[in-house]
Amino acid sequence: MAKSSSTSGTSGAAAGSSKKKVKTENTGRQKAAIFLVTIGSEISAEIFKYLREDEIETLTFEIARLETIEPAQKDAILQEFQELMMANQFISTGGIDYARELLEKSLGSQKAIDIINRLTSSLQVRPFDFIRRTDPTHLLNFIQQEHPQTIALILAYLEPKASSTILQNLPQEVQSDVARRIAKMDRTSPEVLREVERVLEKKLSTLSSEDFTAAGGVESIVEILNLVDRASEKYIIEQLEDEDAELAEEIKKRMFVFEDIVMLDDRAIQKVMREVDSQELAKALKSVDTEVQDKIFRNMSKRAAGMLKEDMEYMGPVRLKDVEESQQKIVSIIRHLEDTGEIVVARSGEDELVV
Repeated sequence: MAKSSSTSGTSGAAAGSSKKKVKTENTGRQKAAIFLVTIGSEISAEIFKYLREDEIETLTFEIARLETIEPAQKDAILQEFQELMMANQFISTGGIDYARELLEKSLGSQKAIDIINRLTSSLQVRPFDFIRRTDPTHLLNFIQQEHPQTIALILAYLEPKASSTILQNLPQEVQSDVARRIAKMDRTSPEVLREVERVLEKKLSTLSSEDFTAAGGVESIVEILNLVDRASEKYIIEQLEDEDAELAEEIKKRMFVFEDIVMLDDRAIQKVMREVDSQELAKALKSVDTEVQDKIFRNMSKRAAGMLKEDMEYMGPVRLKDVEESQQKIVSIIRHLEDTGEIVVARSGEDELVV
């Protein structure tokens, strides 16, 4: 009997150890891997579409390492996922305080605090999250009387599509000033972010970050300007050229890169090719992928395409700097043809019909 009792005790200890392992030993990656296995390959494949390549590789590696998954593990991880999603939904609806209040009512105070802390530490909620839920047209009325620097700070943290809507509807005399401030923005201290949020918190909830956060910069304003209408873009660029020619040139260089030539229709490409020197084109095509090259070759005669391929082959190695210079010359031609109305460069959010 003693032996039986000892065995039973050992078994109970093992079971307790197993439960403890489920609770504490799984890393975030392992939990994600178990979750993906649990929900099945079909749904997991859909999730993978929204992940970066390095994230997919990491999760695939973790999934491959999995051996036996205990039912208790699955249940614990699915329960954790459900709680985090519920908390995330509450935060999106009414902010952290609102989420904490609802979770406390359903799960108790300590459980609510644990979930909120786990969620906010993993998501690292960005400043002005509450504004990202506001309709851009309503937000425009709310912020257009603010100082241009405040507007620039807010737009830098919004999605580019929302920022472009607001930027193109600001008074013209403010547009280029705000664009310039976004382009020159680097890092903003938590104190400044909290102060701006404090001014806006009378109408909306406030979520602030304890870390210095990077926003703005040339890439940010380029992404926004690529989405505004052509008239607003042209006016802002012209004003920037008067105020800061070097900055305006840097923005223009990035607004349409050479690889974007694949977005032009055949007629536009043929028009561009008539303006481009063959040697410059041969250099420009040296470092691009086959999609870009094929697009160009398809819009040339067989004889011209053959000669261009020979030029590229006989040219030999070319310095990257020279390739980029040739590409930029062609981009300048494209922008000139667009400015004069000879070709149309499609932009997101614009109607494709041209009459």
